Amino acid sequence: MGKFTTVQPGKTPASLGLLGAAAFMVIADARVIDPLLYIIAKEFHVSVGSAAVIISAYTIPYGLFQLVYGPLGDRIGKLKVITAALAAFAIGTAICAFVSNILLLTLLRFLTGVAAAGIIPVTLAYIGDNFPYEERQAAIGKYLSALMLGQILGGSLGGIFGEYISWRDIFLVFGITSLAVAGLLWRLTRHHRDGNRQRGRLSWQMFQPYYQLITQPTARIVILGVFIEGFCAFGGYAYVGAFLRDQYSLPYLAIGFMLSGFGFGGLIYTYSVKWLVRRLGEIGLIGVGGWLLCFGFLAIALFQNWVLFIPLTILMGLSFYMIHSTLQTQATELAPEARGVAVSLFAFSFFMGQGIGAAVFGLIVDNYGYAPCFILTGVAIALLSTWLVKTKRNHSES
Repeated sequence: MGKFTTVQPGKTPASLGLLGAAAFMVIADARVIDPLLYIIAKEFHVSVGSAAVIISAYTIPYGLFQLVYGPLGDRIGKLKVITAALAAFAIGTAICAFVSNILLLTLLRFLTGVAAAGIIPVTLAYIGDNFPYEERQAAIGKYLSALMLGQILGGSLGGIFGEYISWRDIFLVFGITSLAVAGLLWRLTRHHRDGNRQRGRLSWQMFQPYYQLITQPTARIVILGVFIEGFCAFGGYAYVGAFLRDQYSLPYLAIGFMLSGFGFGGLIYTYSVKWLVRRLGEIGLIGVGGWLLCFGFLAIALFQNWVLFIPLTILMGLSFYMIHSTLQTQATELAPEARGVAVSLFAFSFFMGQGIGAAVFGLIVDNYGYAPCFILTGVAIALLSTWLVKTKRNHSES
C-alpha cells in the first residue's frame, strides 16, 4: 500500500485547496459547454450533433496526452507539470472568446484539451504519492469537492452568460482566473514537496510502463471499465442541455442550473463517501451506482416532464461518482511505484471514451432523436456495472 514519501525536512504536501482551484477551472471550462451547445450551434449555423465536435475536440486530446503527462510528472515533478499546464490552459481558454467560426473554436478547444490534460490526473497521482491508501479515498473525496463545484458552477455560469451576456465572455473570464491560479501555484511549488520521482531521461522508453501495466488483468478491467463509463455517461449526458432546450424551450439560465444538479449529486457523494463505503463496499458502490444511473437516463427519455429532471440529475451525479470514484481509487493502486503512469492511463481511457462517445451519440441524436440516445446510454451503463461487479466478485473469491 502507498505510504508517505521521504522528503526534505520542512517540506509539506501542497495545499489540496489550491490544487482544487486548478481542478475547478478545468472542470468548469469543460462543463460550461453543456448548456451552451444549442446556442453555439445556432450561431455557427450547424446541427447540435455537428456542434458537439467541440466536445470531442477537447476530450480526445485530453485523454491522449495523459500518456505524456503521466511519465513526465513522474520524472520532472508533478507540481511543475500542473503549473505549466494550467498556464497554457488559461491562455487557450481566453482566446476561445474571439473565434469567428466553428473550425477555429474546434482547434482552440483541441489545444486547450492538450494543456488541461496535465492538471487533474497528475494531481491525483500527487495525492497518491502523499497519502497512504487507507486515507486516500477521503483525500480524493475532498479534492473531488472542487471538481463538483466546477460541475455545479460551470453549468450555472454557462446558462447565465448564454442567457444574459455572451457565451464568448465566459471563456475570457475562465482564462483570466485560471492564469491567476497558475501564478499562485507557481509561487508555492518552491516550498512544497513533490512526492516520488523516477530517474532517467525522457525518451520513447517512458511509454513502456503503459504496456507493462496493461498486461495486468486487474488493470485491464479498470481501464476498459472507465472507457465504457466515459463513452456512455458523458457521451450521452452531453446532449441533455440541448434536449431541454429543443424539447421544452427552456431558457438557458434554467438549463444551466438544472445541469448543475449533476455536480450537486457529486458533491453529496464527496460528503457521504465514508458512510457509503462502510455500508456498500466497493462492489455495492459500483452495482447500486450503475443501476441508479441507468434509471436516470431512462427517466429523462421516457418521462415527458422537465420538472422531474431536477431531482433526476442530482441522483445521476451521485450514482455516477459512486462508480467513478471507486474505479479511480483502484487506479491509484495499480502501480504504486509509478502512479503518474497508472492514473494517466486511467484518465486517457476515460476521456477518450467521452470524446468518442459524444461523436457517436451525436450521430444518434441527429438521425434518430434524443430518446434513443438516452435509452441506449442507460442500458449500457447497467450492463457495465453488472460486468464490473461480477469480475470484482470473481477476483475476490479467487
